Formats: sequence, C-alpha cells, structure tokens
Amino acid sequence: MNFLAHLHLVYDDEDLMLGAMLGDFVRGRRALWSWPPNVRKGIRIHRKIDKLTDQAPEFRRLQKQFEKPFRRYSGIIIDLAFDHELATHWEAYSTISLPEFDRQVRAMLKPHGERLPHELKQFMAYADRRGLFDTYRDEGEVLHSLAGIGKRFKRSNPLAQVDEIWAEIKPLAAEAFVTFYPSMQAQVQLLINPRSTITGS
Repeated sequence: MNFLAHLHLVYDDEDLMLGAMLGDFVRGRRALWSWPPNVRKGIRIHRKIDKLTDQAPEFRRLQKQFEKPFRRYSGIIIDLAFDHELATHWEAYSTISLPEFDRQVRAMLKPHGERLPHELKQFMAYADRRGLFDTYRDEGEVLHSLAGIGKRFKRSNPLAQVDEIWAEIKPLAAEAFVTFYPSMQAQVQLLINPRSTITGS
C-alpha cells in the first residue's frame, strides 16, 4: 500500500498516522524505540499492512496480469493504482473531504518536523510541490509519481513507461480494489483493537 491508503486505514489516531508515515523510513531497533509506544504501534501496523497486501489474493491475481519488463515492479505500480482508486472514490470511504484529510496530515506532521527522517522530509516537500494527496485523483499525477520512483533506482526500470499499459491495468486495479480495500479495513481494525470482534465486543 502507498501513503494515502496507509494513512486512511489508521485515520482518527494521530500517533498511528505518524507511524503510518514513518513505516518505510524508520530502520533499526534504536530508531524504532526512539518513538513513543503508540507511534511504534503505527509503524508495526504499517509493516503488517504491507505483508497482508502482498498476501492478498486480489493483489496476487493482479500481479499475474503484468508482463515483462513491468512484472518485476508490479507491486509498486499496484500500490499507486490503489491510491488512485482510493482518491478517486474517496467519498465512499471517508466522511471528510480529501483536501481536508490532506490538511490534517500536514498538521499532524508539523510538530515533528525536526525529528522526521530525511527521506520523509524530502517526500513531504515533494508532496507540497505536487499537491499530494489530493492530486492522486489525477492519472497523470500517478504516472508522474511512478516515473519519479523509477529515478531513485540505480538499475534501469520501466516505471517511466507505465503510461503504455495504464489503460489496461487501471480497470483491473479498480475491480480488485473494490473487494481488497474493505477486507484490508477490517483486518487493520483488528490490528488496532485486537480484542474487537464482528459484534463489536
């Protein structure tokens, strides 16, 4: 999953949201334990979400639709495609607008500015320039983001050419997301509240 989905899945708890942003950037036990307990919980939930995503049948079926040279990078492409689906259909999943959610994320991060890992600061500077996360509704912005990710790899990769397969991949991702995301929401709620059940007890 990419940032928008990670944040939305733990929305309403700022510590968990901070952990959701830190999950890809905090490395090592010392760095992890430098954060408060609930932020650490958010980091661990982020990483569990990534594992659950990789194991999800919808995700695996979708990966099989990719051919070389894109298959090797299919996970990255699907992550961004799913964020695009979430942003496009945001009102079906959230009671607040996407611009307001975007504002709340920035307000949540601001007090921690000096502590944030350098890579996360760089990402948020990029997000500010591009108007993320609201612009994930725009297919062109998603493709631009994928091309930018591709530039960070040392080896040559096809992420700047995803536009060549986007028309084929987008409807498949949309179909997969409809069942994948509600399932992920339910699983994450159990990670947040392990004692909760379907009946709410």
